Amino acid sequence: MKYLRPIAMTDAARPEAGLSLAGGWCWFDRVEVLERGAKGRVVPVSEVPANALHRLTAARPAFAGLGMDRPRIMGILNVTPDSFSDGGQFLAPDAALAQARTMAEAAEIIDIGGESTRPGAVEVSVADEVARTAPVIAALRAGGMEAVISIDTRKAAVAEAALQAGADLVNDVSALGFDAALGPLVARTGAPVVLMHAQGAPATMQDNPQYADVLLDVYDALEAKVRVAEAMGIARSRIAVDPGIGFGKTAEHNLALIRGLSLFHGLGCPILLGASRKRFVGTYGQAADPAARMPGSVAVALAGVAQGVQMVRVHDVAETRQALRLWLAVNGSGA
Repeated sequence: MKYLRPIAMTDAARPEAGLSLAGGWCWFDRVEVLERGAKGRVVPVSEVPANALHRLTAARPAFAGLGMDRPRIMGILNVTPDSFSDGGQFLAPDAALAQARTMAEAAEIIDIGGESTRPGAVEVSVADEVARTAPVIAALRAGGMEAVISIDTRKAAVAEAALQAGADLVNDVSALGFDAALGPLVARTGAPVVLMHAQGAPATMQDNPQYADVLLDVYDALEAKVRVAEAMGIARSRIAVDPGIGFGKTAEHNLALIRGLSLFHGLGCPILLGASRKRFVGTYGQAADPAARMPGSVAVALAGVAQGVQMVRVHDVAETRQALRLWLAVNGSGA
């Protein structure tokens, strides 16, 4: 099987052969052809089959009402006692509401989660997860929150309560693989869904993760997940994909995925990148404290945007927004 990784560019000196990448702010005139067990080779777009080229160039439809023609920021709101970076900070409802309102000044999406999925985390009961998330979502909607609200959960009952409270989309780290009822719920409600790749469960996923080729293995796994979701009645236009940085991956695996992110445009879905404050950022950025990893996290987010990633999931929303505005201005894409 051959895989096509468009070589994303943002330079204003775009040649006539340069094609829009996923209808966004990047362009490409070459692709890297990847095959298992072989060295990649670069070819011009003129050698790419028309159907494959269409998948890479077609504008992505709006996701949860947001146009995918410019980068979008998803702010992380963990209403948990034990998340790896900010556990306990926003567990109290008043603190969660205040943080959500602050983030909404710079983020188009607020992603609310009531169960930590950090390495080594244990499962939270449905009742506890609902109690942590649904009231916060309901209060935000009652207070006039206009930002898109995402529920970060693996569980159908939690997602259903959140959607009823006013959430707009479901962000599932198990890609509908944890709870068999979640896919049918998403199909029935028409909610958009983010399918994330993870190798193993949170409690054990960092116990020596292995891949034959991490970039191609994750691509294949997400392609299979998208097909399963479509078979459940979830249109591809309502699906976004996330390569799952840090979920069953070593630091080297994470770097390989980030370098090859443009490959995932071949799935025909918007891409969400969630690398904020993760351990590999601290490893390469020499920042042991997760709270000190903002600069490295922003660097990775911009690296993703430079490959056409449509959404970045971050803790440091205001800092990412400022950096993104400057990046867009420098690259002539507006602010």
